[in-house]
Amino acid sequence: MKIAIIGATGMVGEVMLKVLSERNFPFSEIMLVASERSKGKKIDFKGKTRTIIGMEEAVSSKPDLAIFSAGGDTSLEWAPKFEEVGTTVIDNSSAWRMDPSKKLIVPEINATALTKEDRIIANPNCSTIQLVMVLAPLHNKYKMKRVVVSTYQSVSGTGVKAVRQLENEMAGVDGEMAYPYPINRNALPHCDVFMDNGYTKEEMKLAREPKKILDDNSFSITATAVRIPTSGGHSEAVNVAFENEFELEEVRSLLQNSPGVIVQDNPVTNTYPMPVYAHNKDDVFVGRIRRDETQENTLNMWIVADNLRKGAATNAVQIAEYLHENGLLGKG
Repeated sequence: MKIAIIGATGMVGEVMLKVLSERNFPFSEIMLVASERSKGKKIDFKGKTRTIIGMEEAVSSKPDLAIFSAGGDTSLEWAPKFEEVGTTVIDNSSAWRMDPSKKLIVPEINATALTKEDRIIANPNCSTIQLVMVLAPLHNKYKMKRVVVSTYQSVSGTGVKAVRQLENEMAGVDGEMAYPYPINRNALPHCDVFMDNGYTKEEMKLAREPKKILDDNSFSITATAVRIPTSGGHSEAVNVAFENEFELEEVRSLLQNSPGVIVQDNPVTNTYPMPVYAHNKDDVFVGRIRRDETQENTLNMWIVADNLRKGAATNAVQIAEYLHENGLLGKG
């Protein structure tokens, strides 16, 4: 099996290579692809020094699988070109997520929707993935009516420029700004660009993507997304109103038995999820599970995950694993 990693030199691309190596994803040949300015660079991967190639060369090689993490414009231009030569594309940008002809996949939830005909598959937004991993089993049992989510997102979600801004500010060094304001010792209620309705694109992704993943428009979601000065890991305060009554112990049990979810919930021992514990892990962590005492059938939770792993690279690789294991890759 021949695979291509598009955006191999970026933050998510680097984590993608790490995850592929850790999980021993099978391939006979791997192409590391990046922008023209990165062509010719060398990267060590799985004991070999590999040279970065450009898009045209990658397409002409007709890989079985291409995993994109290179931004929406790149995906819109190049994913169809890979599709034309028979390649299956897994795209990590927002380009195809809400396209009704494309599947939006979190493997633990809806991988069974995939078929061999799905040639461009969308990877959800990082904040969406950790949210639906926890909401899906609860929705199946209690039927959600409304979700209110407030996110506390790390600078790594913006990219390397933002990580550098935080590091420079912490060191008292003037440098290039990824944000319109300082991020060190600050919180910016501004993730992605603002839209006409006053919400940011990130907030609208959180409002729309879970409905598509769960294939259900019967519930509503409203979001506020905030950037905070942590270098990795996204956190979410989530309030969920259900149609049906629940017991807290049953909620905890449901979540403990959900693949990819780990419950950390013991106030007596100060046990709760934090980005520092989620770092470099593929699971989604949930805690602070408690009733909203202001209205019936309503739950509060705190959800944390590594946004570069389960929120991006790991989820994409899990999609690839599902396709491979179920014979959905290949040009036959």
